[in-house]
Order: sequence, then structure tokens, then C-alpha cells
Amino acid sequence: MEAGERRRLRREAAEYYRGQRVAERLEEALNALFPLPPADLYGELANYFSKFSKAPVICKLVGKKVLDGVGQPALEVEIYCTVKNYEKRICSTVMATHSQIPENALPEAIEADEKERNDSVHTAVQWVSEALNTMLRDLDPTDQCQADKMLGEYFANKIEEKKKIEKQEEEKRKAEEEAAKATHASPSCPSASPSKQRRGGRPGKKVSAEVNPIPPAEPAEPVLRGSLAIGGTSLAIAKAGATISRVPLYLHTALLKHNQESPKEMILPLPMVTVLNCEKKLPTKLKLVKEVMLIPPVELSLQQMYSIDTTLITYVHKYGIERVLDIQKEITRMFESPAKRPPPLKRISHLGCLTIGYDNLEQLLLQLQTACNNIGLELGTDMYLAINCAAHELMDYGKGKYEILTGTFKSPDEMVAMYVEMIDNFPFIIALIDPLRKEDREQWSSICCALGSRCYLFAEDAATQISKLKSDQNINMAMCSGVVLKYTNQTKVSDLIELTGVLDGQRRVTILGSLDRESSDESLVDLAVGLGARFLKLGGLSRGERVAKYNRLLAIEEELAANGALREAKLEFVEFVEDLQPEQLPDR
Repeated sequence: MEAGERRRLRREAAEYYRGQRVAERLEEALNALFPLPPADLYGELANYFSKFSKAPVICKLVGKKVLDGVGQPALEVEIYCTVKNYEKRICSTVMATHSQIPENALPEAIEADEKERNDSVHTAVQWVSEALNTMLRDLDPTDQCQADKMLGEYFANKIEEKKKIEKQEEEKRKAEEEAAKATHASPSCPSASPSKQRRGGRPGKKVSAEVNPIPPAEPAEPVLRGSLAIGGTSLAIAKAGATISRVPLYLHTALLKHNQESPKEMILPLPMVTVLNCEKKLPTKLKLVKEVMLIPPVELSLQQMYSIDTTLITYVHKYGIERVLDIQKEITRMFESPAKRPPPLKRISHLGCLTIGYDNLEQLLLQLQTACNNIGLELGTDMYLAINCAAHELMDYGKGKYEILTGTFKSPDEMVAMYVEMIDNFPFIIALIDPLRKEDREQWSSICCALGSRCYLFAEDAATQISKLKSDQNINMAMCSGVVLKYTNQTKVSDLIELTGVLDGQRRVTILGSLDRESSDESLVDLAVGLGARFLKLGGLSRGERVAKYNRLLAIEEELAANGALREAKLEFVEFVEDLQPEQLPDR
């Protein structure tokens, strides 16, 4: 064997034995670091070295057009992140569209609204998949504040673009009108001016203004086409942040609200379960009631409901919802009884409950009392009522009064007196939603002072545009017990956090409410728990997209109870004082 060949073999042998010694030392070090069986070692190694990997960042957003619970277009936002150098789908959210068109609107208005919402979803899909996908790439999904700031700036730019386009169109229209006038000018044109002055100077309108001193309805805030992309993306990023942080969305939301300080205990919002939907367009007399909701009592305390055997725990919300189901079944049985006169209309509405009409309020309330009594329950003790009046849909602006029954009209002041009498006669009604229009601020103050210590008085219609609701550190609306907030359009998670913080500071009650048209996305429940909402308004218990949210509420209750972090809720009313500002309301 040649000398060169022998040297090569000696070198390879040395490298081999040196490698063996390194491998042995590495094995000794790993065994000291991870004193585990070989079968468990690789998982521990992966977890250990994953600490040194780059934090996940957003790599792609995908917008899709999907269907909501009633088959209407909705927006889905998918979040993909780069995790350990691999692209991974983290989560998605589905945002249903929201409409402010009343039920009794003309068919042409309803058709135009549906077309606009369909176009809005189409535009939102483009925003998410194109501009927002590029803008939010490489962003840390746990940085909700920065994400929402970027989304807010993007939306503000879109608003400015729309204003510029509208201004240009208006200038073009005026130029065309002036050109047309110049082209068709004739000597007879000046004679038209006196007649216009006479038409504009008719005294009739001045008289009607004196006869109808009610404040006119505030114009509806225009919804920018595509704005659904802002809310959907913000919520998707919140879900992605929770997934990356390996915590539930409700805890992630609470951490965002409390500056990353983990709450020791959390209160579950009480469900407001809709059992009857009284549509305004039904051929019945009663117009005052849109929804009848049941609220389980907080007297079902945790101490009373927990069994000694932890495997047989019955939870407060679960037991309360079971009561609601029993009442709902009894109401349905009563309607189907051959002894009862068949109702004008009986079907399951998009709200997930029975649709029915009544001739007067007493008929409705007495029937609910009977249904409860038939199964051994008592309203005011075993269950409470809440009524959504939707008063903004009742106003007859020609008469300047609310039409509460067909042909029966009441002024705003008479409405206050009627509600006081209602609560006197039926004290088991503990909440009224939109008992008056948001424009009737004086009457809101009157009804709060008269009933605030016995009944919650919530504003929902006034809170449809969350971005316009907050002004500095105040809530720009009439005096009320609290607000029903809905997550839709350009609403961002940071907006809800900021707004609920202001409401908490003013000692007003926060309710998170689902949309009229809902998807099966359960995120709203997590948001309500994390934000500390007092109530949760989800609709009825008869549609999958709504039942999924109730199931999520029960799952959160079970999880918090198992961790010893569930605190009992309370029903406490506010004693309003005349001329008291919202921020000066007495502490509860």
C-alpha cells in the first residue's frame, strides 16, 4: 500500500473517531438536559429549539364570498402565517352583512339594499385579497393595536377617495346643468322665478312645523362599500393572535383590554334569548313589540347549581337556557293546541324563534305568563322578560306620533307615561330596548329618571355606527342604561375595547348583539366575555348559526368554572337623577 493511501486512511479513521467522541459528548449533554425516555426525547427537543425560532408573522390574507345563515352573501377572511419557515393557515372569520332597512320598507328599497350588500361583499373580497394582503404582510398577528391602526388609516383613505370622486361628479353635474341652461335659454325663463318663490313660500309647511315639534330623524350614516373587509380582517387578526399565543379568543381579548394583565376572574354575560319575533309588517294591531326575550335569573347562583360530584356539574347558563327551551316548547304547544284560535302567522324567523302577531300587549304578556305557569315557572322569579320596541320603526312623521297599535298614536311624552304604566303592571319586564327614537333625548332622560331603578333602558339603533358613537371620552347619545353594540362593517376590535372602556367608566351596561343575518362564526361570544359585557343578545334557539353561539357560551362557562375563574353575574339597576350627566351616574 502506498504512503499516500495510508495517510488518507489514517485521516479518515481519526475523523471518524473524533466524530464519535463529539456524538457521545452531545448525547451525554442531551441526556443531562432532557432526562427522558428516547420515545419522548424528540418532542422535547422540538419544543426546546422552537423557542429560538422566528416569531410567526402574517404572510397572506385571503378574502372569500360565502353564505350566511339565511343564504345571503357574507365575507370570509382567512389568515395565513409563516410558522417555522412554513406557510400555515391559522384561522378564518365570517362576517355577515348588516342592514338598517326597516322590516316595513318598500320592496324597491329592500331590493336595492340587498343589491348594495352583495356589491359590498364583492368589494370587500377584493380589498382583503389585494390591498390588505399586501399592507399587512409580515405583521405580527399578536400586535392588534398596530393592525387596527393600519386598517383605520386604509379605511380613512378610502373615505377621502370617495369624497373626491363625489366632489368631481358634483362639479361635472353642475357644469352640465349650466351648459344646458345656456343652450336652452329663452325669454320665458325669468317668469318661472316668481312661481318658484310662491311655491317655496307656502305657509302650510310653517304651520306643520309648529304642529309637529318632534325632532326630525337623523339621516342614516352611509356605509362605504367594502367596509366589511375592515371589521372582518381585524377580527381575523385577533383570532390569529389568540391562536399564536395559545389562549382562547376571550382571554386574548381580555388581555388586550387590560394591557396584558390577566384577569383572575371573569363574568359571563347573561343571555337575552329571543322567544318571539313580532314583525312590524304582520296584519295584527300590536306594533310596539319587535322581539320578546327571556333573561335567566342570576339567582341561579354557582353555589346552588354545583353538585358535589364534579362530573355532574350543572352550570348556571346551561340551566337557564334549558329553562328557556322549556318555555319555548310550551309556547309552541299552546299555539298548536286545537282549542286555541290559530295565530295569523306562525313560522321560525331568521332570528331563530317563533314569528307571531298579537292584537295588544296584554294578550302577549298574559300568554307568556300562562306558558311559564304551565311548566311550574313564574315570571319575575324564575325568568325575566326583555322587550325590543324598535321605536324608530313606529314613528308616523306626518302625525308626529308613534303608532303603537294600528290606528293608535302616542306622542313621545305619552310613550313615557305608557312605559311607566307597563312596568307597574308587569314588573317582570326588566329591560326595554329602543323604547324611543334616539332623537327624543328629552324623553330618554324622563324615562330613565322614572324607570331606571327598576328596568334597564338600552339603546340599539343609536349604536349601529360604532365609529361615530364615541366622541373624545364621552358617548355621543342620549341618557340610557346601556348600549347594544354590533360588530359589523368597519368596526375594529380596538374600537370595541376602547368603547367598552368608556362605557365602563360611565357605568353604563354593555350588550353585544348579533346581527339580523348571522353566520356560524362564534367569535362574538368570545368578544363579549373578554370585553366584560353584561348581556349577550344572540336571537333564538332554533337556527344553527345562533345555537352555535349559545353552545360556545356554555363551553366557555364550563372552562372558566373548571379553572376556578368564573365569577357570579349580578343584575343591578341605576338610580338616575334628573339633569345628571352620564359620567356622573351613581356607582353600582
